[in-house]
Amino acid sequence: MKQSLLRFLYVFAAVLLITGCSTANNTEEAEVETTETAEQEEVVESVITVTISEDEGEIVHDEKEIEIEEGAILMDVLKESFDIEEEDGFITAIDGIQADEGEQRGWMYYVNDEMAMVGAAEYELEEDDHVVFDLQAWE
Repeated sequence: MKQSLLRFLYVFAAVLLITGCSTANNTEEAEVETTETAEQEEVVESVITVTISEDEGEIVHDEKEIEIEEGAILMDVLKESFDIEEEDGFITAIDGIQADEGEQRGWMYYVNDEMAMVGAAEYELEEDDHVVFDLQAWE
């Protein structure tokens, strides 16, 4: 009888120990998942619109809504979303669209209908910006 009682107590203790460890493990996993979710939520994403056009908007080649992270730089976003060719920091082609040799045309860009005063590699985007890259004549 004593041996049966001892066996029962050992089995009961083992079950409690296994159950306790399992619960602690699940709690740790839940904490890790909560932390990872919180870190992902900290990366604030917003949307901008980029339009690729020619001749002051007469021809529209493409328009995309692009998700960006806070502090995103325009040139980096362009390179991730379009096929960009550049020379000495100036964009020469977007998705294969470029000025013919000898033409006095180049890519100008506007943000929210205002000509940008810095290069695309220096422009920090903000939520809901509307960026237009237009291949147009320059004088």
